[in-house]
Amino acid sequence: MGSPAPAASLKQNNLLFLVFIMILFFCSIPDTANLCSSQSSVNPGTVIPYKSSTNISSLETLQLDGYFSFDHIDFAARDFGNRYHFLPLAVLHPKSVSDISSTVKHVFKMGSTSQLTVAARGHSHSLQGQAQAHQGVVINMESLQGPEMQIHTGELPYVDASGGDLWINILHETLKHGLAPKSWTDYLHLTVGGTLSNAGISGQAFKHGPQINNIYQLEVVTGKGEVVTCSEKQNAELFYGVLGGLGQFGIITRARISLEPAPKMVKWIRVLYDEFSKFSNDQERLISSMDSFDYIEGLVIINRTGLLNNWRSSFNPKDPLQASRFISEGKTLYCLEIAKYFSPDESDIMNQKTESLLSELNYIPSTLFLSEVPYVEFLDRVHLSEIKLRSKGLWEIPHPWLNLLIPRTKINEFAQAVFGKYSYRQ
Repeated sequence: MGSPAPAASLKQNNLLFLVFIMILFFCSIPDTANLCSSQSSVNPGTVIPYKSSTNISSLETLQLDGYFSFDHIDFAARDFGNRYHFLPLAVLHPKSVSDISSTVKHVFKMGSTSQLTVAARGHSHSLQGQAQAHQGVVINMESLQGPEMQIHTGELPYVDASGGDLWINILHETLKHGLAPKSWTDYLHLTVGGTLSNAGISGQAFKHGPQINNIYQLEVVTGKGEVVTCSEKQNAELFYGVLGGLGQFGIITRARISLEPAPKMVKWIRVLYDEFSKFSNDQERLISSMDSFDYIEGLVIINRTGLLNNWRSSFNPKDPLQASRFISEGKTLYCLEIAKYFSPDESDIMNQKTESLLSELNYIPSTLFLSEVPYVEFLDRVHLSEIKLRSKGLWEIPHPWLNLLIPRTKINEFAQAVFGKYSYRQ
């Protein structure tokens, strides 16, 4: 498994500079990963395992609150990437943490001769079969039933949530108390355990760090089936190993997540650049500022016809006449997407601050588009795109994907190498 390392912070004083490249759809983080699996050597494609009567009989002996499925389990051989399909031997539908612990402990005691692997499957937003287990056991984490979500208010508010809870549900429950987690992913219909096993990065990461930087405590089922509580001060090595550990150090069954007072509204802004250097300099200026926006991301758009017209369904142009004359076809453009949180009674102050920040940027003036939306609508914006894509049959297509962190000293070199042939200008 290897030695765990402290979870990396992506706050503004870090040397890493993030550029989020969105091609075709939106940025996603894999949902969960395998525990002790080496399936990467298997070629893509549907793999039908032999039905080992010994392994099935062995699993059937376990006394569980939930149950195993051995038939009609094709769903566990699919994920968001839709490129790798590894059919498991069984799917565990746990009703308790004890079910997960007993199963992992049982497989561990069977030893390597059983050839069983175990993978925790959340909302299956992985890309290369990380939440699958070829001829092994897939644990359906969304079946996990445990103590209900508990929200604690006070000086240091937090929520205790199951590893199988979806972030969108955490958002709705915490908002009832006027609170919300600090850091998010762009897509909220993912499990807590899934994103914490990866990192959980979105446009708030420059300010609060990724989701793994905002966790006080975890409950983990280790590779030996032990249920362990860990934090910075208790079993710290396991705590830092599991956070961002890609599922290789244990299965997250519960997490204590830091909260903050939740804003009510969001000033949502998009602007375009035709020079990468201006785009990256402005992005870095904003994430380095002590008083900046609350959300900052960027994306690259290549040869998109009628780009600004598509934005009009969600945004209003600052200068409609100039925006109507802007031609995007045949160009490589860089979009800066930023947001400022506020309460309705702070609207005037927020507008003044936003205008001041925008005045320091070097975007193409005619491409300034703005919108004011409720906080929930902004955070759950990608789900609306999902609904539209599903209606057109485009959600289930293959999604080859690569997420990278580029050192700021190499970002211009990277952009020139990747986008140079698309009229890159220094």
